[in-house]
Amino acid sequence: MLDHVIKGATVVDGTGAPGFRADVGVRDGRVAVIGEVTEEARTTEDATGLVLAPGFVDPHTHYDAQLFWDPYATPSLNHGVTTVAAGNCGFTLAPLNPARPEDADYTRRMMSKVEGMSLVALEEGAPWSWHSFGEYLDALEGRIAVNAGFMVGHCALRRYVMGPDAVGGQPTEEQLDAIVRLLHEAMDAGAWGFSTTQSRTHSDGDGQPVASRHAKPAELLALSRAVGEHEGTQIEAIVAGCLDQFSDAEIELFAEMSAAAGRPLNWNVLTVDASVPERVPRQLSASERARKAGGRVVALTMPILTPMNMSLGTFCALNLIPGWGPILGLPVPERIARLRDPAVRAEMLVRADSKEAGVFRRLANFGRYVIGDTYSEANTGLSGRVVGDIAKERGQDPFHTLVEICAADELRTVLWPMPTDNDPASWALRAETWQHEDVLLGGSDAGAHLDRMCGAPYTTRFLGDCLRRRKLVGLEQAVKMLTDDPARLFGLRERGRVQEGFHADLVLFDPERIDAGTATLVHDLPGDSPRLDAKAIGVRAVWVNGVEAIRDDVVSGAVPGKVLRSGRDTRTVSTR
Repeated sequence: MLDHVIKGATVVDGTGAPGFRADVGVRDGRVAVIGEVTEEARTTEDATGLVLAPGFVDPHTHYDAQLFWDPYATPSLNHGVTTVAAGNCGFTLAPLNPARPEDADYTRRMMSKVEGMSLVALEEGAPWSWHSFGEYLDALEGRIAVNAGFMVGHCALRRYVMGPDAVGGQPTEEQLDAIVRLLHEAMDAGAWGFSTTQSRTHSDGDGQPVASRHAKPAELLALSRAVGEHEGTQIEAIVAGCLDQFSDAEIELFAEMSAAAGRPLNWNVLTVDASVPERVPRQLSASERARKAGGRVVALTMPILTPMNMSLGTFCALNLIPGWGPILGLPVPERIARLRDPAVRAEMLVRADSKEAGVFRRLANFGRYVIGDTYSEANTGLSGRVVGDIAKERGQDPFHTLVEICAADELRTVLWPMPTDNDPASWALRAETWQHEDVLLGGSDAGAHLDRMCGAPYTTRFLGDCLRRRKLVGLEQAVKMLTDDPARLFGLRERGRVQEGFHADLVLFDPERIDAGTATLVHDLPGDSPRLDAKAIGVRAVWVNGVEAIRDDVVSGAVPGKVLRSGRDTRTVSTR
C-alpha cells in the first residue's frame, strides 16, 4: 500500500525536461511510482492544474541556531525549500572547547554581530549542550522539519585550538596540526566540508576581525587538502572581493584551495548590475582559473532583488561603507550630533560614492530611499514616501533630510533603499549570467540578518517572475536551477528530482499564483526579537522525506527532516 498519492499533477521533475501529467505515489519516504497509479493508498489528493516539483535546495543559509527554536526553518520551508546548506561563511556553533566555557558566550556575541542574529534568541533558543561538531549534529537529529547539512566553520576551529589568540595570532606547527585534526573529526562526524571568510566586513562581538581573517594561505591550503580526504565534502569561502571584484591574489587563492581539495568551492554572492559591466567577467575569471588548476569555483547569485530593512540605529549594510562604521557605532546621542554636522555628512557621502565602497556604492543614492516605520509625531505621514521628494519640499539635500527624519525618531526610522539595478539591462545580464556552468542560484542568508533582509523566499518569488512577469527563464529550467543544480553541486544522494526511488522531497504549487508576499516585520523569535517574514503564495503543500510538513502555509507539526551527513548522504563531486 502507498502512503500517499498525488493525482493528476503536472510533474516538473527537476531535470529540465518538459513537464508531464502524472500521478505520483509515495511509500516509506520515497517516490514509489510515477504514472497512472492504481495501487491503494492511505491518502489521496487531486492535484489537477497544480505543478509537482522536487523540494528546493538553498545552498547558502545560516540556520545553525534557528533550527533549535524553529525546526521548520521559517520562512524557507514555507516557500518549498526542503534542504538547506548551513555552516557558511566560516561561522558555526561548534566545536566548542570544553576547557573554556566562555567560548560559547564569545560565539554567541560573534554570531549576533556578524550574522545579525538576536543575542537573546541565541542565548535562550539553543541548548548549547555540545562540544564536538558531531555532538552538535546529534543535538539536531530527530527535531528538524527540513533536511540540513552543515559545513564546519574556520573561526570555531581556530578558537577551539588557539583560544583568544585565534584573533590576531598565527598557529604554531603543532596548533595547525590540531586545527586540521579537528576538521577531520568534524567531517568524520558528517560535516559537509569547510567554510572560511577573509571578508573585511566580518568582525566579532568585540569589533575585532574574526579569527579566520588572520589565516594565511598555507593554513587555508592545509585545511583544503584535509577536505579532499573525505567523501562527499565541499569548500565554501568568502574573501573581500566577493563584494565587488576579486584581486589577482584572491582568484589564485580560490583556485589553489579548490585544486588542493579536488572539490568544488562556492562563494557568495555574485552581484549583477549592468552599470558595472566589468564585474561579472572579473568574478567568473576565478572559475576559469580554477578549472585550469584542476579545481572548480562556483558563484552563488540571487535571482531576485532581496527586500532589505535599514536604519541609522542598528547595524546594517550602511555600517559596512568605508568610514561609516566608526560613526554609526557611536552611542545614539553622539551619533546624531555627528550626523548633523555638515562636514561629517559631506565626508560620509564622498566615502559612500568612492571606488573603495565597492558594491555598497549602490546605497549612496539617498534620494531613492523610502521611509518605512516612524516613531515620532514629527514624522507623521512620512511612511511610504520617497526621501528625494521630501528633500525637495524642505529645500535640503537628500542625505540631510534622511538624517533629520531619523534623528526625530532617535534613529529608529526604518529605511528601504530602492534598488539601483532593477533596469531591463541588469535583468538581461542576470538571465545571461545564470546560464554559466559555474553560476548557481542561491545566497539567501536565511537564518541571518533576520530583522534586516528577507532572502529566504527567493524560490517562490523567482518562480512567480518566471511564470508571470519577466519570463526570463521557462518553468522547467527554473525548477532545475532551484533543485537538481544545487543537489548535484553538493552531491546529494537521491535528492533534487522527482524520480522513482528518490527521497520524496516535494512541493506542490499553483503556477497561476506562486509568489512571495510583501516582507513585513514580525516579533516571534525568542525574547520577542523581530524578523522579516514574507508569506508564501500559491504553495499547496510541501513534503519532506514523504511526510507532509506544510499545507497552505500552515505547519503540520511533523519533523521529518534529516541531518544530512557527508559520505552517508552526499557523494563526492570531484574536480579531478
